[in-house]
Amino acid sequence: MARIVMKFGGTSVADLDRIKNVARHVKREVDAGHEVAVVVSAMSGKTNELVGWVQGAPKVVGANSPFYDAREYDAVVASGEQVTSGLLSIALQAMDINARSWQGWQIPIRTDNAHGAARILEIDGADIIKRMGEGQVAVISGFQGLGPDNRIATLGRGGSDTSAVAIAAAVKADRCDIYTDVDGVYTTDPRIVPQARRLKKIAFEEMLEMASLGAKVLQVRSVELAMVHKVRTFVRSSFEDPDAPGMGDLLNPPGTLICDEDEIVEQEVVTGIAYAKDEAQISLRRLADRPGVSAAIFGPLAESHINVDMIVQNISEDGSKTDMTFTVPSGDVEKAIKVLGENKEKIGYDVVQNESGLVKVSVIGIGMRSHAGVAATAFKALAEKGINIKAITTSEIKISILIDGPYAELAVRTLHSCYGLDKN
Repeated sequence: MARIVMKFGGTSVADLDRIKNVARHVKREVDAGHEVAVVVSAMSGKTNELVGWVQGAPKVVGANSPFYDAREYDAVVASGEQVTSGLLSIALQAMDINARSWQGWQIPIRTDNAHGAARILEIDGADIIKRMGEGQVAVISGFQGLGPDNRIATLGRGGSDTSAVAIAAAVKADRCDIYTDVDGVYTTDPRIVPQARRLKKIAFEEMLEMASLGAKVLQVRSVELAMVHKVRTFVRSSFEDPDAPGMGDLLNPPGTLICDEDEIVEQEVVTGIAYAKDEAQISLRRLADRPGVSAAIFGPLAESHINVDMIVQNISEDGSKTDMTFTVPSGDVEKAIKVLGENKEKIGYDVVQNESGLVKVSVIGIGMRSHAGVAATAFKALAEKGINIKAITTSEIKISILIDGPYAELAVRTLHSCYGLDKN
């Protein structure tokens, strides 16, 4: 017998038929004798609909300001998950399974006061553990908790993944299964590279890099939590037959296991290729090369909540002037240039230039720590395809390369092939 947390995303609970299918997955684990908690998202498309209602509410009454109370935003948007938890509980009860729904505030899941983007502070799992031990299935609304003001606080987009991993840690679960519309984590996007392979295992650090660099399988914060608390996490498909052979395998169910690297015996040099579209490059020309200039640039950008990624600095031969180039999401370019303009005198640059429509392609693998020449292989392969590199950043387990957008798919296919990831 094991203690398992199962999480089902929006596409998995999109309608009543799919909720019934989810109930069959849960029943399989209950029938095997496991203690089970389930975390659910809102039905597919429901959160967007609720957000639209909130944004439109001020206009309905003719308000001059489009702004609204973030606490009321959370009260409205959190209702999507509450509906799903109730419907799944009803479906399980119809199968003679002892189940009840739980909202975030009932557990409680305590968060900070950042309504709309709250972070989990603590979870009291005692009552859930007690009920699970008595054979009751806890069906928990994801994406939400209770703020210090005793009001519902939502965790931001993708927050149900974070809820599931946090609850798994709180109840000391043996496993956290994330059910989604894909059957695992692949070496790259199969829509671009049909030869992409599903990984049997991937280390927490690798998954964190892939999630932050463009892979959409898991939310970044959920991977961070899983790594900190060492929660063994499986990515699985909710659309496979719940009763198919192997679906109930306790130790090795179908899907991809995200785990500590010590569990991975044969470590590949490169595990996968990720990519992120809609990157933009901003360059500040002829800056004075003096202490504090970087703080003068990136301090105001951080205060404006603009996420800066790749940074490249070029210093002139006499050391008096420098060029600073960095990347931001394309949607933040205008905001970033406005902030830089407001701080031009303090920064001391001559001109600011920008370019949008770029793509960041990343090579990821924990095996890179002990192998030389990984970067050189990428540079050579891209050069042979005529792909120009605009910027490069590296870490212990990743290489990120900035290129022109139209070359994105060619670059992904090229790198996937040159590291032998096409091979079985």
